[in-house]
Amino acid sequence: MDLRLLSSFLAVVEEGHFGRAAARLFLSPPAVTQHVRRLESEVGTRLLHRNPVSLTPAGARLVGHARGLLAAANAAMDDMAELVQDKEADVVRPLRVGIMGHGSAELTPAAINAYRRARPEVPVELRQLDFTEHVTALIEDSVDVAFVRPMPDDERVTADVLTTEQRIVVVPEASPLADARASGVRVADIADLPFFRLPSHTPRPFADYLYFNDEAQRRSRDFALTPQEVLTGVITGRAAGSGLKSFARYYGWPGAVYVPVLDAPWESSCLAVRANDANPEVRVFRALTIALAQELGPLVNR
Repeated sequence: MDLRLLSSFLAVVEEGHFGRAAARLFLSPPAVTQHVRRLESEVGTRLLHRNPVSLTPAGARLVGHARGLLAAANAAMDDMAELVQDKEADVVRPLRVGIMGHGSAELTPAAINAYRRARPEVPVELRQLDFTEHVTALIEDSVDVAFVRPMPDDERVTADVLTTEQRIVVVPEASPLADARASGVRVADIADLPFFRLPSHTPRPFADYLYFNDEAQRRSRDFALTPQEVLTGVITGRAAGSGLKSFARYYGWPGAVYVPVLDAPWESSCLAVRANDANPEVRVFRALTIALAQELGPLVNR
């Protein structure tokens, strides 16, 4: 038996009028009339007198059954909704890890694998961050922890230094600076390199880091948001890039040459989290990563 027919039948009985029943059910009067007729056809007898509306003996008997059936259906739906809510509550929230570029070099996969071993029941989701997401990925709650560089300057974020490395520039093989890949250059030597551009909404600390606090003032026409875009501009001779020394280990592209910048201050990579984040999994991941940084730091900071 179609519960919609029973619902229309009861509404007419309780309202005493087909039009008012239709308004209550957000249906048209012809639709309610059709429902009652179909129900009468199914049970094989007239249930309602028309003009004025009143119950026939058969209709009076069906009212009790109809109310019981609809109540049972509503109870079943409530029970299923409660079950679904309980099931959703049991679902373990994943830990979302953001990684800018190669993160903190060898420390990044070591930390993720250590967390997976320590908390196998918690799913881990990895997300690659571009240069503009230095802090916004955390602030906008798209990740829970983030391997970024340099140290963020935002009170909504707290960060721990993981690695501290020498700075390098990335130039094409045809660049005059490519010959200094072993001996290195000074900041004054890189001032005229055509460093790639950043979108205007890139956080200032990241722009200062890439452009050596604006001592490298020349800009290419090309924009870049990822290391891959930087290297594409480099090997095609359109732009230059900068990074940490470990960058060379992770992005060994043919045609790209990595040159140490001898007098540039060394720079750090960090693990950043939202300030005062109460998520216990964030605290576990952070503690494991800091411990590993103390153990593996000498291998990375080389």
